[in-house]
Amino acid sequence: MPSEPSPTAVRETVVAWFDEHARDLPWRAPDRTPWGVLVSEVMLQQTPVVRVAPAWRAWLARWPEPADLAAASPADVLRAWDRLGYPRRALRLQDCARALVERHGGEVPDDEAALLALPGIGSYTAAAVRAFAFGRRSVVLDTNVRRVLARVAEGAALPTPAPTVAERRLAEEFVPADDAGAARWAAASMELGALVCTARAPRCGVCPVRDACAWRLAGAPPDAHAPRRRPQAWAGTDRQVRGRIMALLRDALEPAPEHAVAEVWPNDAQRDRCLASLLVDGLVERVPGEGVPRYRLPA
Repeated sequence: MPSEPSPTAVRETVVAWFDEHARDLPWRAPDRTPWGVLVSEVMLQQTPVVRVAPAWRAWLARWPEPADLAAASPADVLRAWDRLGYPRRALRLQDCARALVERHGGEVPDDEAALLALPGIGSYTAAAVRAFAFGRRSVVLDTNVRRVLARVAEGAALPTPAPTVAERRLAEEFVPADDAGAARWAAASMELGALVCTARAPRCGVCPVRDACAWRLAGAPPDAHAPRRRPQAWAGTDRQVRGRIMALLRDALEPAPEHAVAEVWPNDAQRDRCLASLLVDGLVERVPGEGVPRYRLPA
């Protein structure tokens, strides 16, 4: 490739690489459904592929259509979600399934406005469903694509912490005009970011656009936005405490009494705060009645 490639040259090179190196993922199979693609995109938010793939297969085997999930109990949905993280996504996905049944006859629409109107569906997910489920042109801009474009086109180690208008305009320049080409570029650029142009240890030696990457040609300068990035801690956080309470209730055959919940974390104030937040979020409910308080997943 030339040292200053056009978006067309970058696309062609990355797509050719993708044709050879694409992972065999179940939501890319020829028999995938739009519902299966939507489920995969929700599951993949902040959760690695290796954990999502078996959960996705089990989920689609149990609830192959939106109507199936819409009719399930929230407790069953949360148990099936298991340890994928951020369990509110599971209930939002069920809300989305119910909306699909009520508004679209149980089918996933390919219209961007209709997708954005669904519960839990943001701009990235709507674009990804249009591209990967329907092969439609859209600007798919996830963290992997953002990183690839930041390095190749802008010479930055990493993109800004939050997407910008200028960044979206740049991404738009790289998306071809035709539906099939746009969908292929979306998948290829995401794959390059996931497998090669990674955040912490990019594999520049095997990158198909290494000889034209502005960041590499500039000597791989450090991340200019490092002070603005917060490391995502886990140990000792409310997220960990909430996770332990959810794990207890997922595994419990009967509602868990207050003393059992108390045993999941030694700090009373933090545990009580996390339990209260789970109740507010609708992920846990208190069993009606007097006596010792008992808690369960929502019925």
